[in-house]
Amino acid sequence: MNKPLAGLALSLLLTGAAAAPAVASAPRDTAAPTATSAAAAVTYAGTVALSNCSGSVVRAPGSQPGDPALVLSNGHCLETGFPAAGEVLLNRSSSRSFSLLGASGSAAGTLRASKIAYGTMTDTDVSLYQLTKTYAQIQSQYGISALTLNDAHPVQGSSIKVVSGYWKRTYSCNVDGFAYRLKEGAWTWKDSVRYTSSCNTIGGTSGSPVIDTATGKVVAVNNTGNEDGQRCTDNNPCEVDQNGNVTVRQGINYAQETYILVPCIGPGNQIDLNRPGCTLPKP
Repeated sequence: MNKPLAGLALSLLLTGAAAAPAVASAPRDTAAPTATSAAAAVTYAGTVALSNCSGSVVRAPGSQPGDPALVLSNGHCLETGFPAAGEVLLNRSSSRSFSLLGASGSAAGTLRASKIAYGTMTDTDVSLYQLTKTYAQIQSQYGISALTLNDAHPVQGSSIKVVSGYWKRTYSCNVDGFAYRLKEGAWTWKDSVRYTSSCNTIGGTSGSPVIDTATGKVVAVNNTGNEDGQRCTDNNPCEVDQNGNVTVRQGINYAQETYILVPCIGPGNQIDLNRPGCTLPKP
């Protein structure tokens, strides 16, 4: 997983799923992203920095201004530690804080969670925090809107940007394809996004939103990459196809699709795993 930076020992366990970005020198490219030639300009507005990872303030297509806002990150970035295989966290109390960024990457303010609305590393690697502020309050106080979750499957070949609030760094590449199963140590994820090689994400980029540059919508959440060319080990995920064939792609990074979250977000931004179309693992 793309290691969270806070716990270096833990970060050595996974390529970046759960640990905070390891304390390291700043990456070479720290410039703010520029507008793309496509329909949407991708900036840092709405992204957040966690203590160990990256994230973003997100809304479902049906979310309302008065709903409590949600922050998207990885399951391996949870302050409670890596969820075990098969473990699901639902509506757990949390007071975690997030540094909200403006368009240029400067800190706009601090947001605080009221709970971990959902978190898991089974089938996917995702966490959703519910905040103490609504979207309308964040817009009024900071002038920043939430990023919208796309409700459709990502498209192979599409142009994307991975926007890290932790490092204030943006990676640009394309969706290279999809891994039927992505296995890393004890965890297995379904239908993962594989990047082309220019999205060479690092520790601390875990939880970054993956934004389709044509729409400006979030299509995935960055979570891992194969660091050393090992096969299916911690920090070295492997792809497994429908027939059980294993492929190792050293230096290639991955993300987890987020359209699957949309059917599970009900009125008032409440996570309802029994809603029609919701396929997220249950506790």
